[in-house]
Amino acid sequence: MADKVVFADRMLSLGLARVSEAAAMASATLVGHGDEKAADQAAVTAMREQLNILDIQGVVVIGEGERDEAPMLYIGEEVGTGEGPAVDIALDPLEGTTLTAKDMPNALTVIAMAPRGTLLHAPDVYMEKLAIGPGYEKDVVSLEMSPSERVKALAAAKGCKTTDITVCVLERPRHEQMIADIRSTGAAIRLITDGDVAGVIHCAEHEITGIDMYMGLGGAPEGVLAASALKCMGGQMWGQLTFRNDDERGRAAKAGITDLDRIYSRDEMVTADVIFAATGVTDGSVVAGIKREPGYLTTETILMRSKTGSVRRMIYRNPVSAI
Repeated sequence: MADKVVFADRMLSLGLARVSEAAAMASATLVGHGDEKAADQAAVTAMREQLNILDIQGVVVIGEGERDEAPMLYIGEEVGTGEGPAVDIALDPLEGTTLTAKDMPNALTVIAMAPRGTLLHAPDVYMEKLAIGPGYEKDVVSLEMSPSERVKALAAAKGCKTTDITVCVLERPRHEQMIADIRSTGAAIRLITDGDVAGVIHCAEHEITGIDMYMGLGGAPEGVLAASALKCMGGQMWGQLTFRNDDERGRAAKAGITDLDRIYSRDEMVTADVIFAATGVTDGSVVAGIKREPGYLTTETILMRSKTGSVRRMIYRNPVSAI
């Protein structure tokens, strides 16, 4: 039967890269034009078209929103040809719509794929996140610690001073107290305006980015995407859903979540092998943005597989007439 087909992550990975590339190229002409919705819609349309070419029985578990809020790539939408393996898909067709509209760094198109039933169906609520890169003992830091305690624990594990630690944080008013607590240790903070999937990925590439840890409150769907990337690259991550009202608690119940206080580890958010692709829209520290020249668009994509731990960077120079 088709639903028994093995998840052939190696064969599917290149197809996934093409999905993220198509979304990035579709939004390229809207970089810096100030129209977030148009850029997002272009990416959504292109990503959906490419997904429907793949030989998968795909279900979107992290997407653009509920069906009545999103006409395409909504949560629960079936994508693919209907042949091949049954898979969960988590996606953000344009991670950083504001970044794209303003031509600011680190806008990405992002997608992850795993066997059916193995990605956390995170509702569209906030998630408290904490992430560090690879090479540390398990649970060296935790969400139960205060921000300053996390910095001190990581510095001790790394064998350095707290002043040598750099933490990535979304620049939001809700993080003012956390930022003050982190700075009380002497640690540096890299503030980002948007794009916390890239922020978490930064932890796994410390030698390139200089970032040791990510923490703060951001979107739960992005948390699952970030956990997918870290499962491929190495590193630890924890997430806890937070709710502002009964409507958000109802969204969690609809997604099948019964323990509202649970802290999820990386491998509890992504319970099986996963493949992950992200393509740069604007220049950033993870991948380069789209380069435009007469007749061509050039993209850079990072493609990862957790089964092998492989991280591949792909440059694609595509004739504009072929888009």
